[in-house]
Amino acid sequence: MFIQTEATPNPATLKFLPGRDVMTAGTVNFPNATAAARSPLAVRLFAVDGVTGVFFGADFITVTRDGTDWDALKPAILGAIVEHYASGDPILAEAPTEKTEEKATGPDSEVIEQIKELLETRVRPAVAQDGGDITFHDFDDGVVYLHMQGACAGCPSSTATLKSGIENMLRHYIPEVTEVRAV
Repeated sequence: MFIQTEATPNPATLKFLPGRDVMTAGTVNFPNATAAARSPLAVRLFAVDGVTGVFFGADFITVTRDGTDWDALKPAILGAIVEHYASGDPILAEAPTEKTEEKATGPDSEVIEQIKELLETRVRPAVAQDGGDITFHDFDDGVVYLHMQGACAGCPSSTATLKSGIENMLRHYIPEVTEVRAV
């Protein structure tokens, strides 16, 4: 098995591409070892000393580290990924609960649907390239609240991405949007 690695804008995260599907639908974030209990692969990755976060995308795994050097961590992480795929274990021990996308109701429902559409078609594919994900959380009084995961969480350039990139785009297409904030 050949696994490629890619740097991300967040120096504390590295993107691993195993050359096969990781998640068949959606994404999953494990911010700590306790949250990883439902994933045999995440458990293996958290067993590597220095791993502090794991995120699964469609065809990639993003690993977040503590201050440990990547040269010391990478071989153990690669070994854990190869070991997992060789074992035949599932990525998740239980199927992810299917998130049913709730249709917004109320006076802002049309605005919320426009925000979600722009996030889905323009923002999420771009941040997935960097090993992360951004999802809609809320819209209140002109402010869009977004949840950042994977390489995006804790990234030094995330504020610039939110303000210069996502906020400007949303404000351009949706005049009701005045600001974007991370939750």
